[in-house]
Amino acid sequence: MTIDYIKLAIKEARKGVKRGHGGPFGCVVVKNNRVIAKAHNRVLKKQDATCHGEIEAIRKAAKKLKTYDLSGCEIYTTGEPCLMCLGACLWSNIDKVYFGCTIEDNALVGFRDKKFDDQLVNRQKLVGNYLVQTGREECLELFKEYNGLGAQKY
Repeated sequence: MTIDYIKLAIKEARKGVKRGHGGPFGCVVVKNNRVIAKAHNRVLKKQDATCHGEIEAIRKAAKKLKTYDLSGCEIYTTGEPCLMCLGACLWSNIDKVYFGCTIEDNALVGFRDKKFDDQLVNRQKLVGNYLVQTGREECLELFKEYNGLGAQKY
């Protein structure tokens, strides 16, 4: 089942990339095996560094559920969350995060998450229990497509 949700996240990321909204990051919030929200990176569209796919999806899910508390929800994202998005997942009480590409993979498309990660957190404490990798090959394919477009890197 998780692979189906990661495929939805990939589809959402492609939609954003095709529209020039931002990087190849799509995200799906699921509760009780039901998709609550889908979103993609809109940093370039909104000219706002905080409009990552996870943040956008969390905002949509909270609005739809009419609560800031997303307990019982899981998030599926094409790239391992940066520090900001990981913090948002934790603050909104997301139960589990499933991701495709790793922080190191994110660098393949020009993102500098690892730089901040190395300075500020020991992510490894969360890997396995809270952060679970799934669908990496499919997400790497998405990243390759993005690189092939010659899209703006930021």
